[in-house]
Amino acid sequence: MDQPEQPPVPSRRPIALVTGASRGLGHALALALAATHHVVALARTQGALEELDDAIRAAGGEATLAPMDVTVPAAMRQLARTIFDRWGRLDLWVHAAIHAAPLAPAPHLAAKDLDRSIAVNLRATADLIQVLAPLLGDGGRAVFFDDPRGGERFFGHYGTTKAAQIALARSWQAEGERIGPRVLILAPRPMATALRARFYPGEDRRALASPREEARRLLPAILSA
Repeated sequence: MDQPEQPPVPSRRPIALVTGASRGLGHALALALAATHHVVALARTQGALEELDDAIRAAGGEATLAPMDVTVPAAMRQLARTIFDRWGRLDLWVHAAIHAAPLAPAPHLAAKDLDRSIAVNLRATADLIQVLAPLLGDGGRAVFFDDPRGGERFFGHYGTTKAAQIALARSWQAEGERIGPRVLILAPRPMATALRARFYPGEDRRALASPREEARRLLPAILSA
């Protein structure tokens, strides 16, 4: 016989899901949000998530690790179900998961790289919006990060799919103006991340912001949205 479902467990803190929490801005924001939220940290890399968990707990925060691939719809449905069963809601979703395929001229985009870029940057975003919107309800917030490199030379894989992701987010933003959830689209400054190093390998990184600095700068906008 099936066991009766347990009622959601109340949390002393708001619940924040950070997708792409293992590195870069996602990692930094997960750590910063842990001061005020219970953080559900999602990424494919188990080891990096465990390091994040250690840092959050050392600072007195709380985290739940979700070592999952955002491109697996069944996994994302299970994630949403688990959040609902445990807390009954989601207060904040910060979407920092991204795939940065190699630079290439438009006539030479590799099919496998383009397919992966579409899967991570666009299709997974659409799937997550679908399963997380009911959890966010009319009072939750979703945060996306714009990038101006769409249309630049050699950025066909990344720029095209990132621009499509933000176009989708803007549609959701407009649709929720009166009924929610609140959708926020922020523009981070150039940061010294592994993703940027792939695009600009010879760049002087001393002039770039660190992800932690940028997380501190963006956090007030995220929390006041």
